[in-house]
Amino acid sequence: MTAHRAKRATVETFELGEGPLWDARSGVLRWVDITAGAVLAGTLEADGTIRPTERAEFGETVGAVTLAEDGGLVVVGARRLWSVSADGRRFGGTTLFADDVPARTNDAAVGPDGSLLVGTHALDDDPGPQCLLRVSAGTVTVLDDDLLLSNGLAFSPDGGTLYSIDTLARTVWARDYDPATGATGPRRVHLTTEGMPDGATVDADGGLWIAFWGAAEVRRFAPDGRRTDTVAVPAPNASSVCFAGPGLDTLVITSARQGLSTAELAAHPASGALFTARVGRRGLPEPHYRTA
Repeated sequence: MTAHRAKRATVETFELGEGPLWDARSGVLRWVDITAGAVLAGTLEADGTIRPTERAEFGETVGAVTLAEDGGLVVVGARRLWSVSADGRRFGGTTLFADDVPARTNDAAVGPDGSLLVGTHALDDDPGPQCLLRVSAGTVTVLDDDLLLSNGLAFSPDGGTLYSIDTLARTVWARDYDPATGATGPRRVHLTTEGMPDGATVDADGGLWIAFWGAAEVRRFAPDGRRTDTVAVPAPNASSVCFAGPGLDTLVITSARQGLSTAELAAHPASGALFTARVGRRGLPEPHYRTA
């Protein structure tokens, strides 16, 4: 197994940094601070540092930000989608679930067919049941309704497999996915893990990179499930991961301050920062959400 070490990339820290993605259209990294309700962007420098340049507040929790085919963004709000035009104007979009559902959105990803996959997270101490939703042209379909905590979502390089993570079940599910239509097959267990798997991405070789909450590391698994790489992160709560940069060859890792005591934060002052590592792999271009 190959070991790597991530280095701190931002001076700034975030309460619950999540959902990093590379926006090749503008050459910036985008991510969210879920509990702060903020969508952020920054430049990735040649030395691996990240310089935040934009921050947009939404007044509600924000589960993820994704790219839209019209040149704008789709922001996954607490219970609905926001469309953000290329010039920054905001428009309320699809409602994902009713106000009386005790949940918020969590991780999200765009599929090869242009649909949006969104998971949910309980608002209280009762962990389930939570859902995995598919949004296509404004229509919401429930893929799973028996999860404990829906989290990382990623697709194989050919778009034919959807990986979905249930953090509290410590399980990575896989299901067949039609990259043209978004039709899905029954789910199957791909991995059961030690520790709590969080956000994920797939590299060009089909390896699945997963951030592990509470473990201070990211792990790579080959398509056959073998663990091949580990990235040490100087923050206990690694939360998500993506490949970024013009060559998609820099691994970016988000982390959180949330869930750590005062003593733990003092021991791990980089908690909540973003980190980068060179791991000898390249990522895949980010798909764009089709609004119609």
